[in-house]
Amino acid sequence: MASEATKIYDEKMTKTLAALDSDYATIRAGRANPHVLDKIMVDYYGAPTPINQVGNITVPEPRMIQIQPWDGSMLKAIEKAINASELGIHPGNDGKVIRLIFPELSEERRKELNKDVKKKAEASKVAIRNIRRDALDAFKKQEKKKEITEDILKDLEEEMQKLTDKYIADIDKKCDDKCKDILSV
Repeated sequence: MASEATKIYDEKMTKTLAALDSDYATIRAGRANPHVLDKIMVDYYGAPTPINQVGNITVPEPRMIQIQPWDGSMLKAIEKAINASELGIHPGNDGKVIRLIFPELSEERRKELNKDVKKKAEASKVAIRNIRRDALDAFKKQEKKKEITEDILKDLEEEMQKLTDKYIADIDKKCDDKCKDILSV
């Protein structure tokens, strides 16, 4: 019964971790990563569309992303979307493809990105703790209604604490890995 009761909270914690992964994928370290374009939308005939759905994205060199639109008339719209984004890189366009050249990160920018990574990790930890709190509240209500015994409540509390500890450790590891990635030149 115990693992069945905590299953939905485990799934919520897994989703929190997945959200952190997706946030980290959009933070660029020293290398070009096509995921930095994931949140940038292009005006594709009036509809906001992700860049990866209007062209082919490749990484021909470690610090360059190349976007080849399937429709040549989309070059200007893609360029406009990239310039309007928070990416901070100006696209180069040769009439057929758009190239994004990622400069080497300055020490100051690396420290800024590190702070951002840690802030996102802390927000994820808070989300995990909130899930634990919600679970414990739900279990205490069940115990008050005599749906579960005091012993089962204790077991559920222990299980939730173990789950919380596991996810917090996962977040710390992801944060450390991303920080190392950013700080390595």
